[in-house]
Amino acid sequence: MNKEYLNVIVVDNGEENRIFFKRVLKDLKIGIKTQVFENGENLMEYLNSEQAVIPEILFMEKEISKKNSLECLEEIKTDFRFDNMVIAIYSDNLSAAEEEEIFVKGANIVMRKPENYDGMKKVLSEIVTINWQYHTSGLNKNNFIMKV
Repeated sequence: MNKEYLNVIVVDNGEENRIFFKRVLKDLKIGIKTQVFENGENLMEYLNSEQAVIPEILFMEKEISKKNSLECLEEIKTDFRFDNMVIAIYSDNLSAAEEEEIFVKGANIVMRKPENYDGMKKVLSEIVTINWQYHTSGLNKNNFIMKV
């Protein structure tokens, strides 16, 4: 696959967090087109629409409103159109049981959200770089899981 950029969606209730993600993703060395949504209902409405551009990576805050991240994850996993999408669920604080549940439901990445810009840039850079490698090399993403 020869792509010049990755499509990324970020879903988070907090406007500051959405802006923070966009700023960090913009600063990475890989070309990224970012869309943001404030809740799970808006995300699923978009993904199920005719004009949806299916992202290569979906970042969802665990505690999003209207339709939580696990409900969205279950719905996404039942639709073959989203088979190539890598899903990252993040939160400030996750227990080991929550992390396991997220992986069991089908997420590829569980991420503890860093509190500062440099920490976030490092984590997102790692995630995006690995995903870029998967997308450009044709590796099988079905076996891809990651905890950061």
